[in-house]
Amino acid sequence: MKKKLFYLSVALMGLAMAVSCCGKQEEVKDDAANADAAIDAIMQRKSVRAYTGDTIPCEMIDKLLRAAVAAPSGMDVRPWHIVVMTDKSQYEECFAGNFNMDKFMQAGAVFIFCADTTVTRPPRENPDAPAVTTPNPIWRDDMGACTENFLVAVEALKLGAVWTACYPFHDRMDPVAKYLQLPGNIVPYSIVPVGYPAGENQPKDKWDESRIHYNKW
Repeated sequence: MKKKLFYLSVALMGLAMAVSCCGKQEEVKDDAANADAAIDAIMQRKSVRAYTGDTIPCEMIDKLLRAAVAAPSGMDVRPWHIVVMTDKSQYEECFAGNFNMDKFMQAGAVFIFCADTTVTRPPRENPDAPAVTTPNPIWRDDMGACTENFLVAVEALKLGAVWTACYPFHDRMDPVAKYLQLPGNIVPYSIVPVGYPAGENQPKDKWDESRIHYNKW
């Protein structure tokens, strides 16, 4: 009887170890699949300039915004403010004179990425001092990262988008700033129409080995 119990215990231990190993293998497979999906979204990102006009669900918009603001930010300042435009009756005034108007009108939503060009915080050399407002010299870097995060999320959700320039072109910036009544320290940086793609769009192969350098130029 004792031998039977011993062999049964050994068998159960072996089964438990097998299940544990299988679980770990599945975790590794899941991690690899998630990594592949992330890389695929980056590699498949493309500029889409024609849309079906269908409405984008609120839950998708929420995912896009959360992905955008997960971007890195120098000194963790997070200068971004994002205006979501869905009322097309406002577009003629908000985007007056913008040659991308046809894209905006086709899109399910238009996202205006705005930046606070200042930062209010205690001096770095004296963190206990009162907060002061100073220019933020790296807001452009943060906004580029924020916009790119957004574009990759668009691709992951099987939507389409194109980054249309706003800053530093005043003919595009000024109507937006005026219509939205942006404070003086807030700059419209980029305008991104998003929608369901109309037609086929393919990513460009931008790999150029001559642009890659190891250890020195």
